[in-house]
Amino acid sequence: MGQIVSISRRTDIAAFYSDWFINRVQAGFVKTRNPFNPNQVRDISLRPEDVDCFVFWTRNPAPLFPHLDMLEKRPFASYFHMTITGYPREIENSTLSLEQAIHHFKTLSQKIGPDRVIWRYDPILLSNLTPIDYHIDRFDKIAHALQGHTHSVMFALTDFYAKTERNLKKISALTYQDIAQQEEELNRLLAALSTIARSCGLSLKSCAQEQDWRAFSIEHGKCIDDDLIRKISKTDQHLRKDKGQRKACGCVQSVDIGAYNSCLHGCQYCYATYNDAQAKDAYRQHDPYSPFLLERSATKNVKQS
Repeated sequence: MGQIVSISRRTDIAAFYSDWFINRVQAGFVKTRNPFNPNQVRDISLRPEDVDCFVFWTRNPAPLFPHLDMLEKRPFASYFHMTITGYPREIENSTLSLEQAIHHFKTLSQKIGPDRVIWRYDPILLSNLTPIDYHIDRFDKIAHALQGHTHSVMFALTDFYAKTERNLKKISALTYQDIAQQEEELNRLLAALSTIARSCGLSLKSCAQEQDWRAFSIEHGKCIDDDLIRKISKTDQHLRKDKGQRKACGCVQSVDIGAYNSCLHGCQYCYATYNDAQAKDAYRQHDPYSPFLLERSATKNVKQS
């Protein structure tokens, strides 16, 4: 049984490190460091016989477009999560414009099919710049633009980690609230999103949320989805839940080849890149021919696992 490779929860490899990724696919392996113990190194095989599925997470798949034909010829499955939110620049500093993102989403869908491209409206941040009606209008615009190009949309509420809040509080024009604590407003939003999704033929699912929202026709989603993987890979293997994720996460087990603090999109709510200066420095030092995505970590006393 092969493994599922996550590309990546930690950074946008498709957008910023696609040359490195293709080099690693051709080499047949990648090296990763334990983010909590950088001296611990793991070799991950990318050989066709060792992989069942690639799962991509991105805001910009376009740098991978020239390589899709090569990837499609590999004897394993793949699918994409593509995030499109279109938040104001105060919150998302360097993401694609909404029009560019929608265009690339449609192009990707045309190349690999709507079953294999999932739209993410994630995370939902309630603020003076993004109030409830803003989210409803924005979700409606994107959903109608993507109609027929995907069958699924995933969403989550913002998680207010300490490092996330530190970055959000630096935005002088921003005041924000935890929408999970605003029950009436949250219910109004969920009802609207559900109605819009249904009208556009989209299945609306939550990502790693403990709340039961079935009253709004919202199911718990699985980003690393065993049902979808079995469907597109035409296998019937049993895949185990990923114990390394949060309790509410429905994902099955995978191995992630990304690295934290290396994404340049500038999303101020992001848990994976909480230091933009460090991310830019990592990008400048990145070597597309290295077996590691980043080489900035300690290299002495390296342990193999």
